[in-house]
Parts: sequence; structure tokens; C-alpha cells
Amino acid sequence: MKTNINLWWILAGFFFLCFALYTGWNIIEHSNLPWYNAIEWVGSVVLLFTVFMAAMIGFYVDRVYRSQKGVDLPEDSLTADIDDGDPEIGEFSPWSWWPLVLAFSAALGILGLAVGQFLLPIGLGVFAVAIVGWVYEYYRGYFAR
Repeated sequence: MKTNINLWWILAGFFFLCFALYTGWNIIEHSNLPWYNAIEWVGSVVLLFTVFMAAMIGFYVDRVYRSQKGVDLPEDSLTADIDDGDPEIGEFSPWSWWPLVLAFSAALGILGLAVGQFLLPIGLGVFAVAIVGWVYEYYRGYFAR
């Protein structure tokens, strides 16, 4: 976990270096303009926000590590077995087709926003069918409980 913390802080520093170089390069390249017009604001802001996001993740992982009182997870130990971790991850349906239908409805809805407005209600209808089918797939059929 300590490696993850260090990795995120190194990434934050790297993105800050990229932000500084990118902004400085734009100011030098367009030296005939005032500095606030020479900066390419979209790229500079995106790189600065990337610094903030990496720092936020690094800070969060550090706080979680400290709340665990510095105890490493089984995933971090080189001598740990697979059974040392928590075996209960969740319940998955490898035979379910509903996530595929749900993804198709999302694609149809986004395509409706981008190309034609008439596709949006169709995408919403397919989404309603897909979400109901996914929620109630264990209530009927072969895998009913």
C-alpha cells in the first residue's frame, strides 16, 4: 500500500512538471503576446486538474493506510497466499446477457444525443427493459431462487 501511495504522489509530481513545462513553453512560444493570452488554457487547466486528481487519490490511499494503522494488506505481502485475502468478493452472473443489453442501450442513447434525437427515446426504452431484466433475472427461469 505504501508503494501505491508513493506511486500516486510521483504521478502528481510528474503531471505538475508537465503542467509547468507546457505552460512555460506556450508563454515562450508566443512571447509577442501578453502572458495571459499566450497560455493555451485548455491544456494547462487539464494538466493542473490531473495533478489535483492524482494528489487526491494519493491523499486518500495514504489516509486509508494510516487508518489501518500501517498494516499491510495480504496483496502487499510477498509471502502471502491467495487464501489470506477475503474470499468473498461478490456474486456474479457469468451467464447473464443483461449487461450487454444495458451497454447497448447506453450506446443507443449516446448515439441519439450525437446523431438523431429520435434514437434517444428508443435508447431509454431499451434501458428500462434491460435494467428490469437485470434486476429480476433471479426471480424466474432456470436460476430462480
